[in-house]
This record gives sequence, structure tokens and C-alpha cells, in this order.
Amino acid sequence: MSAEINIYNPEALGPPMGQYTHVTRVKASEFLFIAGMLSGDADGHVIGEGDFEVQTAQVFRNIEAALKSAGASWANVVQFTTYLVHSQDIPKFMAFRLREFPKMFPDGKYPPNTLLMVDRLVKEAFLVEVQTIAAI
Repeated sequence: MSAEINIYNPEALGPPMGQYTHVTRVKASEFLFIAGMLSGDADGHVIGEGDFEVQTAQVFRNIEAALKSAGASWANVVQFTTYLVHSQDIPKFMAFRLREFPKMFPDGKYPPNTLLMVDRLVKEAFLVEVQTIAAI
């Protein structure tokens, strides 16, 4: 059985304030919980130190690698939780989503995303972290 994923916006909630959807309803035989991904490479080095855009691209490459390791793809993603260190990076994050999400989610159904500001991440050099839940 493959997952039945229905991503939608109830009229009562109004339009989302970004590239996400309010609700995901899932019937699945298996869920994939991916730890918060950072901009590290396979050797543990920080990619894009001091560069939010480079770090964000690496974070999503790492998420994609985690999805593929379980035989999943972007189509299986049902939720993101995003952590940013600097509020001034919110427009950069939104610009990344505007540019990249139509490629990742060509049907235009963007998973719900909770965006949180934090004091810092596990290493001072990291600027963004994204946790992902997928249904298979």
C-alpha cells in the first residue's frame, strides 16, 4: 500500500502566508521521521559557513538524500519544521522556497511548514535546520 496524501487549505483558514499548505491528511503504512538536517557534508564539514543561501541548498540536498535512502521522494513529504537563527534570513528562506519548491513539488501542493526562530543551532556556524516527516 502506498501512502494516500491529501494536502489542502480549508476555506475557513484563508490562504497560507507563504509556500506551504495548512493541512496534510495521510493514510500510510509507514512514516519516515528525518532528523533536523543541517548544512553538513558526508565528512561532517559545514558547507556554506556564513552563507545562508548555500546552507539552505545543502540542507535540502541532505533531506533529499535521506528521503532517497528510504525509497521516498519529495512527493512523500507531509511536513517540515524549519529553524532559523536570524530573523533577517526569513526573506532569503522565502525566496529559496519560491524558487525551488515548484521544482520539488510540481503539483503545487507544498507541505505544511512551521518556521521557528532559535537562539542558535548545535554549532554556531549553522544558520538553518529543517526537520522532515514523510509518509510511504
